[in-house]
Amino acid sequence: MKKKLLLIFAVTLSFGFGFFVNVLMAKSSESTNLKALTNSNKQINKNMKLGAFSISLSVKDIKASKAFYENLGFSVLAGDFEKKYFIMKNENALIGIFQGMFENNILTFNPGWDENGNNTNPFDDIRTIQKNLKAKGAIINPETDEKTTGPASFMITDPDGNVLLFDQHR
Repeated sequence: MKKKLLLIFAVTLSFGFGFFVNVLMAKSSESTNLKALTNSNKQINKNMKLGAFSISLSVKDIKASKAFYENLGFSVLAGDFEKKYFIMKNENALIGIFQGMFENNILTFNPGWDENGNNTNPFDDIRTIQKNLKAKGAIINPETDEKTTGPASFMITDPDGNVLLFDQHR
């Protein structure tokens, strides 16, 4: 009987020790995978300075939309009624309202600008961002001519059909 109890105790102890070691190794593996993913994301983010972010809204009535967003605390940063667009700002939030310029809403990035329209340095030129995205399999339409310099733009569409505009002004 003592041998049976001793054997059961030894098996239980062995099983418990194995389980404990397995849990420790799994946590170590998860930590390693998380660190690798984090480092990978840091590398991606390090290479892609997209600039100021805003949403560009296609509106039906520029005057009504301007008044609506002013009531939310936004103020005009750029644009006018004649050109049928305004860029509006509330703290760090930017909204572009555009009448008759495009059909759907667009997510916009402005390489080389901060949220106040000020130049940032250093910044990634739009052609560098385009090359980076193409290398990762993004479909660019329309593309920026990579032989040019200065202001340019291109667009991509995310898997859900949302259009992203990369629009460099300098």
